[in-house]
Amino acid sequence: MALSIGMVTIDCAAPRALAEFWTRALGTSIAVDVGDFLMLAPNEEAGVALGLQRVPEPRTGKNRVHLDMTTTDRQAEVRRLVALGATELGEHEAPGFAWTVLADPEGNEFCVATGQ
Repeated sequence: MALSIGMVTIDCAAPRALAEFWTRALGTSIAVDVGDFLMLAPNEEAGVALGLQRVPEPRTGKNRVHLDMTTTDRQAEVRRLVALGATELGEHEAPGFAWTVLADPEGNEFCVATGQ
């Protein structure tokens, strides 16, 4: 049996508003809209679909799962994402690897990395 990840879903308060950020961030569009759940179409770079699901409770604490994205120009990509509404939370480095932690407009954390 083979198992693969087809979609990652982010719980949020306002799926449509958050979709505005993620569609521009990933260069994709909304493929499914059923009100409290939106699915963004995967693009060649994104790899999997991204779901945005309305939940009644606010986010508290750190994400238990987060997205790790890669790029060839981390600083430029971080600047672009901040201009779209992300918040930069910190930068980290390890030998041969560097990443920036950001939060989307609802505070969901994700990383942008460069390196091996």
